[in-house]
Amino acid sequence: MVQVFPFKAIRPEASLAEKVAELPYDVVNSQEAAAFAQGNPYSYFHIDRSEIDLPGIDPYDTQVYQKAAENLASFQEEGWLIQETAPAYYLYELTMAGRSQTGLVACTSIDDYVAGKIKKHEFTRPEKEIDRINHILACDANTSPIFLSYRQPAAVKEAIDAWQAEHAPIYDFVSYHEVQHRVWLIDDPALVASFAQQFQAVNALYIADGHHRTESAVKVGLQKRADGQSSQESDRFLAILFPENELAIWEYNRVLRVPVPETFFEQAAQHFTIQETTTKKPAQRGSIHLYLNHTWWELTIKPESVPQDAVGQLDVSLLQQYVLADIFAIQDVRTDKRIDFVGGIRGPEELERLVDSGEWTLAFSMYPTQMADLLAVADAGEIMPPKSTWFEPKLLSGLFLHDLETN
Repeated sequence: MVQVFPFKAIRPEASLAEKVAELPYDVVNSQEAAAFAQGNPYSYFHIDRSEIDLPGIDPYDTQVYQKAAENLASFQEEGWLIQETAPAYYLYELTMAGRSQTGLVACTSIDDYVAGKIKKHEFTRPEKEIDRINHILACDANTSPIFLSYRQPAAVKEAIDAWQAEHAPIYDFVSYHEVQHRVWLIDDPALVASFAQQFQAVNALYIADGHHRTESAVKVGLQKRADGQSSQESDRFLAILFPENELAIWEYNRVLRVPVPETFFEQAAQHFTIQETTTKKPAQRGSIHLYLNHTWWELTIKPESVPQDAVGQLDVSLLQQYVLADIFAIQDVRTDKRIDFVGGIRGPEELERLVDSGEWTLAFSMYPTQMADLLAVADAGEIMPPKSTWFEPKLLSGLFLHDLETN
């Protein structure tokens, strides 16, 4: 079983939710955050990307984290962010292009993560962990939620559906990419108490997005415990739990800045059948589309070249092994500057633009990794290649914060 807990959320005053809520800190850079926040004093980027208020500063300077804490305090003093008086759960529904997903906003246990009940599928980078650790410590709060998934028991779905049908949302607005965001407050003591029991039927939670935030939140909690400064809340971290059958993974595409050998197609043909194509996105697993010299090519993996293990058979793994490593000697995509990643929300046209500009040499349009793959890899205790999944729609930050000192 896994543990879930209600909490006294710090959240926007109802009329300001749309103005406060912003994209996650890690899908925009400092310049983009500053542009989005321009003219909007309520923007959560003033907290989550507080370097925008300190022009020219290194985003990892200690002053940036101090500024985040100052801005959080200011938002609360102004009444833009308010704190719940009693522990509660929330429902967060996102609707994009007619498809909806509803998550339970709750706190989860750092001990469940340590015990492997909250499962990961990616490695993290120390410098990114340190950034969020410093941010959490400065604000003394989980400032953005972890995106978790789970196999949802029927009783939990029934309770969530009934609450949505019978109550009005506290937030309802449309934001980036025309996504509708709706939030319900669950403050009924009986239902709040029942979730802990209902989640006894859930064996594991899975990190969909937010591996660095998870590692950072857990390390802060463990450090507070080691220092004798822990509280009930610092033993927990903020998460939003979505049923796996409601989620959509988009493609996570690749661009390379490399010289292309004359024998490229000959080398690739050892493991792929190759043909020119007029389509820009693969229609099925095992197909990778390549954009090179203003032309699209379809690379279809040969059956005999597909490994049988859960990680090896992923399209991102096949590309990594047979093309990136074997042909271009790109071994560590997390650190190699010759490769970059483009979220599927930007479309294959962005790949064409990047290559046609001359900034990049070639691009790979991928078929999305599936949720079943993610669960299988995590259950096997294995790790996917970096940037294997891109979830849409993105959970907005600023709608929920978790105070680490509140009891």
